[in-house]
Amino acid sequence: MEPTAGLRIRGTLPSGLDTAIRGTAEDIAALLRGAADTNGPVPGSEWTLGEAAAHLAQANELMADVAAGHDRSHGDGTPQSLAEANERALAAFGERGAEPLARMIVDQAEAFLTAVEELPADRTLVTPLGPMSPADLGAYLLTHMLGHGYDIARAVSRPHMIDRTRVELALPFLITAMPRVVNTPAAAGFSARYTIRLRGGATFGATFADGAVTVSPQLPRHPDCTILTEPVAFLLMALGRRGPWGAMARGGVLAWGRKPWLAPRFPTLFTAP
Repeated sequence: MEPTAGLRIRGTLPSGLDTAIRGTAEDIAALLRGAADTNGPVPGSEWTLGEAAAHLAQANELMADVAAGHDRSHGDGTPQSLAEANERALAAFGERGAEPLARMIVDQAEAFLTAVEELPADRTLVTPLGPMSPADLGAYLLTHMLGHGYDIARAVSRPHMIDRTRVELALPFLITAMPRVVNTPAAAGFSARYTIRLRGGATFGATFADGAVTVSPQLPRHPDCTILTEPVAFLLMALGRRGPWGAMARGGVLAWGRKPWLAPRFPTLFTAP
């Protein structure tokens, strides 16, 4: 299978991305509508279910506004500033009801799709994580919904909506974002060449040189470490929802090469966006 980054473009977005965005928003909305109480905790988070859903609704609105050409500032592009901006926005937004938030998540995902189809594919958009193409912003929206959708599913004890197809469609954003979210202290002085293979699908390379990283669909010629990962496990590790050792213990990650011991270090070299 060819990498998702090379999929044929239909309109502004890669084929299938609009369906994945719409379907993910509807899956999240269904989880919320089935929740009896939005005051319960989200596992692994300081947010309640209502706060997580409110953040997701706000984020969908922000990305729809960006696609529509509206000027929206939200931090300075670093993970810490984004977290701080998220908390300020959440404090200023009082809605915590399941039905209104479910409707807003779906409506704003649809607003994004409507806006992005009016854009030329080569338009550069200013996003919370720096400049991106409309296609990469669509993958960003999908990635963000999948991460918080996973959290919401855990909070209501229901199956999540992440699958191989959606992970592959999210991958172009992850390739774009990785150099922007390097964990500088963890990567300081580090040099290594990685090949990352999603089982049954896409591949990409990540080369660290004295702490700086280049991430590309092109693979390094002589990788130090090749990581084969199940797609869902890969996304959960990339978003900080699962640690590398747990994924390896479940058989979701295999590694080989001259330095296979570098595999568990890979996710720690980034701060989840």
